[in-house]
Amino acid sequence: MPKLTYDKDNFLLDGKPFTIISGTIHYFRVFPEYWEDRLKKLKACGFNTVETYTCWNFHERKEGQFDFTGILDIARFIRIAQELGLYVILRPGPYICAEWEFGGLPSWLLKYNNIKLRCNDPLYLSKVERYYKALIEQVRPYFAGNGGNIIMTQIENEYGSYGDDKDYLRAVAKIYEDNGVSTLYFTSDGPTYFMLGGGTLPEYLATANFGSKGKQNLDFLKAFRPEQPVMCCEFWNGWFDHWYEAHHVREGDDTARTFAEMLDCNGSVNFYMFHGGTNFGFGNGANFTDAYAPTITSYDYDAPLSEAGDMTPKYYEIKAVIEERFGKVPEMDVHNSPKAAYGKVALTEMAPLLDNLDALSVPVKAAAPLTMEEMDQDFGFIHYSSVIEGPCEKLPLTIDGVHDRAQIFLDGKLAGIINRCKPTELPDLQIQLGMNESVRVDIFVENMGRVNYGKKIPGERKGITGGVFLGQREHFGWDVRSITCDDLSQLAWQPSEAREGTNFYKGIFTVDSAADTWVRLDGFKKGIVIINGFNLGRYWNDAGPQKTLYVPAPLLKEGENEIIVLEVDGTGSLEVLLTDTPDLG
Repeated sequence: MPKLTYDKDNFLLDGKPFTIISGTIHYFRVFPEYWEDRLKKLKACGFNTVETYTCWNFHERKEGQFDFTGILDIARFIRIAQELGLYVILRPGPYICAEWEFGGLPSWLLKYNNIKLRCNDPLYLSKVERYYKALIEQVRPYFAGNGGNIIMTQIENEYGSYGDDKDYLRAVAKIYEDNGVSTLYFTSDGPTYFMLGGGTLPEYLATANFGSKGKQNLDFLKAFRPEQPVMCCEFWNGWFDHWYEAHHVREGDDTARTFAEMLDCNGSVNFYMFHGGTNFGFGNGANFTDAYAPTITSYDYDAPLSEAGDMTPKYYEIKAVIEERFGKVPEMDVHNSPKAAYGKVALTEMAPLLDNLDALSVPVKAAAPLTMEEMDQDFGFIHYSSVIEGPCEKLPLTIDGVHDRAQIFLDGKLAGIINRCKPTELPDLQIQLGMNESVRVDIFVENMGRVNYGKKIPGERKGITGGVFLGQREHFGWDVRSITCDDLSQLAWQPSEAREGTNFYKGIFTVDSAADTWVRLDGFKKGIVIINGFNLGRYWNDAGPQKTLYVPAPLLKEGENEIIVLEVDGTGSLEVLLTDTPDLG
């Protein structure tokens, strides 16, 4: 039974000095068929531990209904790691940040108007406790105290960046204790007095998160906690991308130097990320500093393993550092996956959104626009429809509180777009109606990802969060629809044509042998791609930097495969390309 403890300067595994060399792989960002491959590559690089968060918002999409199957089968992920001889650092949150939607918190929490998130609020903690009980039951055999390979469990996550409620942190730790989490507990925060002061507890190990100045930051941590060993719990060896930004790259030699510097300080290290994976579906989060900035679909992170799990030059430079200090790493049978360029795929059928609303959802009548949370909806799109009756002079139509991107249609024609990423670029919408005249207003709003970091977390409701106004007068009487794109089986298809507006497009392509590939959508603007019923995620060619979407081979099948593209802004193309080369900008 591996028991991790520590003295003043060292971690001790079963009483012997132990350097934790860990890498982050999020099970929920990688197809389960590839978990063993990615974990083998971690071990083949010389690592002894894998770290993962858990994603509450996907494990409990509907309150009280839990899912630990498929890509969410965390017990299987940990079991594979155990079979490979890898230890596990578990970071259950409940908040995880991770550039993940709402930082991993389920959106249904926001249905409770009086709830206070991430503090010692009894209502919030009751929801956390229920989730933890379900989660812990899944992984109970793998805790070190039960003979398993989970050696560390984190209390909350970077809490000092958000709050300073020590009663809350102790409440989280008590839930662990009450449910038999028999591992070493720890916290992780940025290497400043402000962050460590808010997020740590004196009775538990404190770790720090940073990407550079290894010795300086570990020395700071040691001064803060002289009675403990030092560990960088998140060594940011790459970075994530937002739409409208350039793709981030960090050279491997710079990563290797900082890693070596920390090892030479007797530090333990967890690489964040070792393998980033993908924000499949609507999994991406967003940041908000000066403006709203959603994260792209790829979570490649410029990590040692690429989004497709390929061993990069950075991977080998890191391995060389490990071998210099700990000796030759035993050889393992690991290799990069085969790739395929399946070529062009014609999208021969289309289904206009406004003609298919009844096939996608059931309307809810409301006086004023409802938010997604009020509709008990977590991800996707929300649609509002109403009729404004005349007469009225020429007046501006405005919308208060668009979260995050709205297309406004007047009598079925696109009249303007409100983009929260570009809040100063507002459309000039004017309505003038004579006697007995009216106009139908359709507003299609996309949740681009709830904020996952910082003080805006508690208020991240989606859809229209205010009202719709004609001049100074608020307009009431709306049909509201949740458009989740979970089930497209009832769409009414017709022959395709390239056009403006929001339309679904469908095509069929044939595969003889499944291999990793990428979808490239030149000529398209913005939307999502669904292959064989699985939502790959968003593309946004007009924003960049990402130009391709990763398609893992296990998603494909021999013979015919279906691709559906929801293009929200209109396209001049009726074909997409399946290529063997990624383009992240």
